[in-house]
Amino acid sequence: MTKATQNIQEKILQEALKDIPFDGLNWDVIVRASEKVGYDSDVVGSVFPDKISGFLKYFSAWTDNQMLEALKNTNPDAMKVRERVRLAVWTRLELLEPYKEVVRLSLSYWINPLNKPAAAKMVWTTSDKIWKWAGDTAKDYNKYTKRGLLSGVITTTTLAWLNDKSPDHQKASNFLDRRIDNVLAVGKVAGKILGKKKA
Repeated sequence: MTKATQNIQEKILQEALKDIPFDGLNWDVIVRASEKVGYDSDVVGSVFPDKISGFLKYFSAWTDNQMLEALKNTNPDAMKVRERVRLAVWTRLELLEPYKEVVRLSLSYWINPLNKPAAAKMVWTTSDKIWKWAGDTAKDYNKYTKRGLLSGVITTTTLAWLNDKSPDHQKASNFLDRRIDNVLAVGKVAGKILGKKKA
């Protein structure tokens, strides 16, 4: 993907993020947003060939990049692994706060059985970026186990965050803590079992 394409995608995204909470998540809204920033329907179709799916994948990738940018001055080596993962997940949710309704509508789209495989791959990509930032260099089964488990944490915590009405999302924050504790415990057990099988 060229830099020029990314620039067009971001301009359309930023405009569409303003409209989606009021006009809904559909292709017509995205096309109108592109027209507002100077691009016709042919251009928006070329930069988002998968239409809504492609737009939402870009939204997720854009959020991932914003998360990594927000974390660039944080030294993960000075933190425990649990703290690194938690910080990254929560930072991402904080960045999504202005777009909460867009996230809600996105989940309604991804929950369609036909869209679930693409959604799972998208969340796995986010999980992979978080683990890499946290310093994980696993190449074997551990890589896929960690990312699969974290994908579950991201998905369930996002749902809790969307439905949380408590001050500063304290309930969702506590939920994230519990989920990470559970995942780390499961990961340790899985590692021991798989290690014994390999031996």
